[in-house]
Amino acid sequence: MNKNLYKYFKVELDKADEFISRGEYQSGWHHLERAHILGQSYFGAHTLVHWRMLRFGIKIKDTKEIVGQIPRLLVGGVKSFVGTVPIGNTGGANVPPLKSMEIPEDLKLIIAANK
Repeated sequence: MNKNLYKYFKVELDKADEFISRGEYQSGWHHLERAHILGQSYFGAHTLVHWRMLRFGIKIKDTKEIVGQIPRLLVGGVKSFVGTVPIGNTGGANVPPLKSMEIPEDLKLIIAANK
């Protein structure tokens, strides 16, 4: 991940932390999903987001999210490494792990400008 893209990725993680620390879980989750979209093509970033999503599931005691994140954490980074990620997937247990999804317009622009 280049430095410019990493800056956007980090902003999303920081926003997630901020909202989650205030108990605004829906907003925090939204930013974890955005970080996932930005980082899913990069082994370390992809793995980190799934780790953060697992921690989030534990924090809110969401069994479905916890169980869903474990295989994503184990396999997601590897899929990034070999270049087979489903583009745009938001990374949560609420969506199929292999489903490609529409990328929000602002993130499309960020990704395109920072390849």
